[in-house]
Amino acid sequence: MRKTAFRVKQGIRLLTITALLISLITLSNYEHHPEQVTEQRFVKIHYSGQVLTPWQGPWACTLDKKTGLYWENKSDDESIHDGQWTYSWYLNGLGAANNGDCFFEAGQCDTQDLIARMNQEKTCGLTNWRLPTQAELSSLVFESPKTGKAAIRNDFFSHTKRGDYWTAEHSKPLTGTYHYLNNGASSVNFIDGQVSFLPYRNAAYVRLVSSPIGLIPAAQISSRSHHVELTKN
Repeated sequence: MRKTAFRVKQGIRLLTITALLISLITLSNYEHHPEQVTEQRFVKIHYSGQVLTPWQGPWACTLDKKTGLYWENKSDDESIHDGQWTYSWYLNGLGAANNGDCFFEAGQCDTQDLIARMNQEKTCGLTNWRLPTQAELSSLVFESPKTGKAAIRNDFFSHTKRGDYWTAEHSKPLTGTYHYLNNGASSVNFIDGQVSFLPYRNAAYVRLVSSPIGLIPAAQISSRSHHVELTKN
């Protein structure tokens, strides 16, 4: 019996040491050869644009290797990236300006405010941040989140709220309660992934996206005085 117990203990120790070595080797390979780690769809990106391992942080952006899109990551530090802030839908004179809730503007916030701020900040070294299309944002919906969490990969998209997030799709006919307001913009709900059309004046959440300059919808190039010229990175 003693010999059997001893062998079991030795076996457990060997398995533990082996698992630790595998973890260290994997981490080392990722740090020196990140292109070899292909099983992970999402990649954390530092504020400066540096690639991080899945275990590192904090990160300002998340790269989706499946689509090539860079996504803004949210925070809880009351910066322009705070996940608590909400925005009315407004771009180039269309929509409802300054009807959201944030602390980084003198008044209230809208989607164009956040776009301008992030392009000025050059978050993750990028200057072509924009609202995502409905299809792009819907691609982030994760159908099996932990109980009480938003329907997204929360390990890569932190501080995501269980609520509506604006997309770039606009001039959508409103129905039901909002019918009298005529048109609005579409949103993706990160409770169940449903798409809905909301009045421009509604305060909803925003997660911006960045892609090659050629893919940016012309309608989203800002005409406000604080517009920053878009450049390809």
